[in-house]
Amino acid sequence: MRTVEQTGARQSTLRSSNLALVLRTVCAADGPLSRADVAVRTGTTRATAARLVDELVAGGLLDEGEPVALPRRGRPATPLLPGARIGALGLQVDAGLLAARVLDLRGRVVAERVEEADLVGSEPAGTLARLGALATALLDGPAGGLRLAGAGLALPGLVDAGVLLRAPNLGWSDVPAVDLLALHLPGGLCPALGNEADLAARTVAEAAPGRPGPLRDFLYVSGQIGIGGAAVLDGRVVTGSAGWAGEVGHVCVDPEGPACRCGSTGCLEQYAGRHALLAAAGLPLDTPPAEVAARAGDADVRRALDAAARALGVALAGVVNVLDLPAVVLGGHLAALAEPLRPRLEELLGRRVLSARWRRPVVEAVSGPPAAGATGAALRALGDVLADPVRRLA
Repeated sequence: MRTVEQTGARQSTLRSSNLALVLRTVCAADGPLSRADVAVRTGTTRATAARLVDELVAGGLLDEGEPVALPRRGRPATPLLPGARIGALGLQVDAGLLAARVLDLRGRVVAERVEEADLVGSEPAGTLARLGALATALLDGPAGGLRLAGAGLALPGLVDAGVLLRAPNLGWSDVPAVDLLALHLPGGLCPALGNEADLAARTVAEAAPGRPGPLRDFLYVSGQIGIGGAAVLDGRVVTGSAGWAGEVGHVCVDPEGPACRCGSTGCLEQYAGRHALLAAAGLPLDTPPAEVAARAGDADVRRALDAAARALGVALAGVVNVLDLPAVVLGGHLAALAEPLRPRLEELLGRRVLSARWRRPVVEAVSGPPAAGATGAALRALGDVLADPVRRLA
């Protein structure tokens, strides 16, 4: 015999699932949907869809636009949009920058601050305090009108349960990053910690919260001072059993190569990392990637680019062979260098990838604002809203 508690729990679970389905349906759409459209796409009755939509609108998770006339007889339809008053905070520390960015549920950047800085060997507590001050300024200022649904922190290294285990390019190890940062965030905000490349890859897999991007299966290569990476299958980042997958920058391309900060030798980032490439080209370490691309005809620059492309081809072909990925996406400084790198890189992938005879991997470049990890951190927090909207309706 069913108890009242069991029946109530089942109804509560059904309500939660249906609200999440409706919210995801509206967020995934390429354009505004009506209540009738939601009913059709979710397979619910119009009355049920309307009731669920009304609850999400009342909670601020959906917005109503101005009614538009229908091509047929009947009342004008009211377009539905993801809520513009719900947002999330994305934060990032990298060897060359600090970033704070707030996105709303439509995927728009509401406010951001990015500061260039040399953070190699910096003191973690002080650096995270500085990042907290950036975030507080955003939340007290241009993003102050939003209801914050969560926050995330992107760091370039191995992370586990709020702790940065190791970030060779920062020189940080065993840093309780979340606890240190939370001391400087308002309202008891506690960010979820993630790997920078994993979170940056999410910005390619998602065009906006809940809306798929054009690529669903790819290898993302994050070019900063070092090299990060993430494999994405069916729009989801492959994190591995402990969340440490994707360390493409430390794939060995030459065992006899130069020493790496990670303790190994001949790692990919010793050839294709920004500082390594600039040093090989004989250019100052603050040279912008666009200037490097413009000087691709210079002999020293050409040799450095060829060495980087060869190292990328060797390392990435191995990953593609193991995971059967159809595309490689270059981010960070590698995106800006895509044109001079692409011919040699594509030639090597075509020669070294076993399946290239039937499906040659394509090389794409993704351009955008710096600190893609911060954007990905905010997207992940907003993804939690789509997965469980009931928590934001209470």
